[in-house]
Amino acid sequence: MYTLLPFQFARHGQDVLLVNECGDFLFLSEIDFDNLIQYKLSEDTPVFPNLKAKLFLAQGNEDIAIRKTSAKYRSRKSFLRDFTVLHMMVITLRCNQKCEYCQVSCADEDSHKYDMDIRTAQKVIDRILESPPKNIKIEFQGGEPLLNWKTLEHSVLYAKNKNTTLDKSKQKEIGFVICTNLITITKEQLLFCKEHGIEISTSLDGTEFIHDSCRKLRTGGGTYKLFLEKLELTRSIVGECGVDALMTTSSFALEHLEEVVDEYIRLGMNGIFIRSLNPYGFAAEHAQTLDYSMKDFATRYLETLRYILEINKKQFFPEHFASLLFSRILTPFSTGFVDLQSPSGAGISGAIYDFDGSVFPADEARMLARMGDNHFCLGNVHEQSFSEIFNSQKMRDLTKGACVETTPTCAYCAYQSYCGTDPIRNYLECGQEVRNMSETAFCIKHKTIFDELFTMLKVASESDMAIIWSWITRNSHLVKYHEEN
Repeated sequence: MYTLLPFQFARHGQDVLLVNECGDFLFLSEIDFDNLIQYKLSEDTPVFPNLKAKLFLAQGNEDIAIRKTSAKYRSRKSFLRDFTVLHMMVITLRCNQKCEYCQVSCADEDSHKYDMDIRTAQKVIDRILESPPKNIKIEFQGGEPLLNWKTLEHSVLYAKNKNTTLDKSKQKEIGFVICTNLITITKEQLLFCKEHGIEISTSLDGTEFIHDSCRKLRTGGGTYKLFLEKLELTRSIVGECGVDALMTTSSFALEHLEEVVDEYIRLGMNGIFIRSLNPYGFAAEHAQTLDYSMKDFATRYLETLRYILEINKKQFFPEHFASLLFSRILTPFSTGFVDLQSPSGAGISGAIYDFDGSVFPADEARMLARMGDNHFCLGNVHEQSFSEIFNSQKMRDLTKGACVETTPTCAYCAYQSYCGTDPIRNYLECGQEVRNMSETAFCIKHKTIFDELFTMLKVASESDMAIIWSWITRNSHLVKYHEEN
């Protein structure tokens, strides 16, 4: 006789997919599944040892099985121990571009009232250094953060100096990132980045036509050619690995994603993150021309993913979103990806500090405030300590309502262990942080993609799995090793 341990399930083609509390999964035939839940599955059935090893059932050792499940569950929720790792500083809302899909509704280039001043920047960093983790990352955002270089430069130097004055036990390992369109970057600024180990994250939407369709200068005209010039300058100083790019999928790009991939490879990028639009700021205003259904996005994403997997038979080029999802499926470790955490990573894994010192649990919450709704503001660095901001009732309520385990329909979904919820987008769309997620764009996107990823895993060859594991581990030699042996 055996005891069933907690799991979710779903029909998957001719089989049944089982996923337990710690994210382990198995495919069973309909017959084996029916026998399993009726306690009629024979120990001699080939799948029985796997069910036992992967903690779907226990046989005379329930306490040991529960302890093993607990250990794996703690690993999956380990991001809760590192509260808060990523701190995003909005140095300015000013921008030299006016992108069609700008989610923050950036301000005119001469609107200096939207700059973070030195005093506020120091207060922000003081609060950041009060956070518990040993390793933290400070990310400078905008607008275009280079337009307020004085505050950005001072922030880096102040953070480093202030950190050295702390007790040894409270000192941090600090990483820095600048999110910039590169258009105004100078040699002097790049030398400063190199000296202080600052990573650079930029934006590239694809080929010249696709990129210039949305990413335009305020003075008019596209930015693609200037971007390429600045990318070359940046790489010449900080190196190939010192700069990475993100793309945003507009309606102009959706039908040309393979061309976007080819462009990334042509320009020597080390991978791509195919990212859908968020319905905030200018993206919401221009939804009629830029938007698409999430079902269409997921379909095109999966077609492009298969295209990328074929490319990886010849060269290492990961798709980073799939890498995150495969990692959540195949390992017990947290990825740190805010959208796919439970409780939601908003305020837990990351926080954002607006130009005036206001604190938000996620960039989307700040975008919502920019649209006129300050519902998710946690406080201000000029008025509250880190503990007062992040231990506030608002933060507690947000976290309590951001667990897939207690969200309608999500609580019974087979993909619950890998997914998350989006209380901020829920609030934007229906005025409530908790809702039935089954018909939302968030659920449609992730469920469609998870369905296909599990289909891929079910039929994957050894060479396919080598590619997938090379993405998860960032080890390109896994594929070469497989091919050589």
